[in-house]
Amino acid sequence: MTRRKAVRKPRSTLTPWLLLIVFFVAELLVFSWCRVQYVQTGYDIDQVKQERRQLIALHHELQVEEARLRSPERIRRLAQKRGLVMPDSSHVVVLP
Repeated sequence: MTRRKAVRKPRSTLTPWLLLIVFFVAELLVFSWCRVQYVQTGYDIDQVKQERRQLIALHHELQVEEARLRSPERIRRLAQKRGLVMPDSSHVVVLP
């Protein structure tokens, strides 16, 4: 019988360091991705706020235009241009 001597392999000290480096690189990538998403979300929020401001301004302009178009003076002026007159009480017929 031959005696086998257990030959121990020297433990590599490179493996823990390599795992640590991979861990830090992965953490750096995740952190960078989170920061990019954070900045992109900020840009999206700013864009939506700007669109909201534009829509509010447009809504206000449309309300002013509606009020101008519905003004009784304007309607009276248009009616007079077309020869329309206000009806007398004798011309008014009340339907049951």
